[in-house]
Amino acid sequence: MEWIVLLSIGLLAGAIGSLVGLGGGVIIVPALIYFGTYTSLVEGMNPQTAVGTSLVIMIFTGLSSTLAYLKHKTVDYKSGLIFFAGSGPGSILGAWVNKGLNMESFNLYFGIFMILVALILMIRNKLKPIEKFRNASFQREFTDPSGETFRYGYPPLLGVVIAFVVGFTSGLFGIGGGSLMVPAMILIFLFPPHVAVATSMFMIFLSALVSSGTHVIFGNVKWLYALALIPGAWIGAKAGAYINTKLESKVLVSVLRIILILIGIRLIYQGMTG
Repeated sequence: MEWIVLLSIGLLAGAIGSLVGLGGGVIIVPALIYFGTYTSLVEGMNPQTAVGTSLVIMIFTGLSSTLAYLKHKTVDYKSGLIFFAGSGPGSILGAWVNKGLNMESFNLYFGIFMILVALILMIRNKLKPIEKFRNASFQREFTDPSGETFRYGYPPLLGVVIAFVVGFTSGLFGIGGGSLMVPAMILIFLFPPHVAVATSMFMIFLSALVSSGTHVIFGNVKWLYALALIPGAWIGAKAGAYINTKLESKVLVSVLRIILILIGIRLIYQGMTG
């Protein structure tokens, strides 16, 4: 039974993470903590092992969706590598800070973060892009399958700083970081949405390699559960990437932000009541 549950969690996390560029950790981490706390399906789970195990899954989610997006030529490699220069060190620091969190404090902080992510998803389509970066020092160009060309740009240093914050939250909470990086790329740097999602998944793959390695060193990975989650996450990520190229993800984002708010409220309650 536990293998079916974990496979389903991986499938759902991979599909949602790849579709909207979140990475999927916002599904995996709360699920592992819930099943570890309230059922006997997942044993020996604490904030550190939930995050460490989730980040191992993020490697395969990120790789699977990146390979899928490569076929549609929507991954901006150069930008992804620039952002990784910030997210890599940030993810190591986040993994180190995660060591000091007990279950109550982790639930509280993670719950607040989940609600923040939901609010970002709620308002990101209503915010206007910052036009002043259109002519920034680092310029990029993308032509979509319909032949429309998009031009965008950003100061590399600012990109690295934002990515560092994103990497820190990824290493701390095991969530991948796309929840912050995708809106930043779209609103601040004027990335086309599909390119932002695809590039975010590429960066998540690279960051997850670094941060999961840190958690492996700390002994925070439940390998048996990871092996059960990986197949579902791999298949789900490919499905999410395919759906992303075919339709708008507004409906899913609307459902996701409601789920995140509910999970966030529950985690905050658990964190405050112990």
